[in-house]
Amino acid sequence: MAGAKRFIAVTLSTVLAFALSGPAHASSGSTTIVSDRNITVEVIASNGSGCAPGTARVTGNADDTGFRVRYQNFTAEAGGNADPTSSRKNCQLSVLVTTPPGWTVAIAEAEYRGRAHLHSGASALHRTNYYWQGSSRDNRVNERFAGPFFGTWSTRDVEAVLHYAPCAEQRVLNLNTELRVDARGSSSRSSMSMSATEGNAETLFNISWARC
Repeated sequence: MAGAKRFIAVTLSTVLAFALSGPAHASSGSTTIVSDRNITVEVIASNGSGCAPGTARVTGNADDTGFRVRYQNFTAEAGGNADPTSSRKNCQLSVLVTTPPGWTVAIAEAEYRGRAHLHSGASALHRTNYYWQGSSRDNRVNERFAGPFFGTWSTRDVEAVLHYAPCAEQRVLNLNTELRVDARGSSSRSSMSMSATEGNAETLFNISWARC
């Protein structure tokens, strides 16, 4: 796993709205108590073998501390009688993020959760990168898993330095996720999914707020 800021975890921490670093036009200073914030999020584009149209959706947290992406049927598998094209699945999402006038946000923490069923000798890869549209900065997570492994996995990416979106009421967050499974010649089927429980899966983003 690349970088000391990334580690495996199963508990999602609440991120306080601290203005640790700001965009070019965001105010700097001490902790900001946000009373008039309200974030809305919407999937405006989706593409890839892991997220057919209508199978990925995004919802904001009730307390406006972040949002979550839910997938359906985002599973890669290999070995046994699995279709060879199923060993790699990907999903590209564009999420429209709308904030009140005078506010901007940064992604402070992301958590990716799923399940894996890897037989001895098999391996799997979870890879995600995300970035604000028009920005040259992106965040990447690459996590490998080796069999035998049967259960829930969770990868957390905590930002050491916050990068705020340009001050505007709307901005687009691009999110690219990939799953790969290599059965290594095993006759048993191995799989990896973005589903941590039965039903929809979740990728969680916690945000930090700053005044523009």
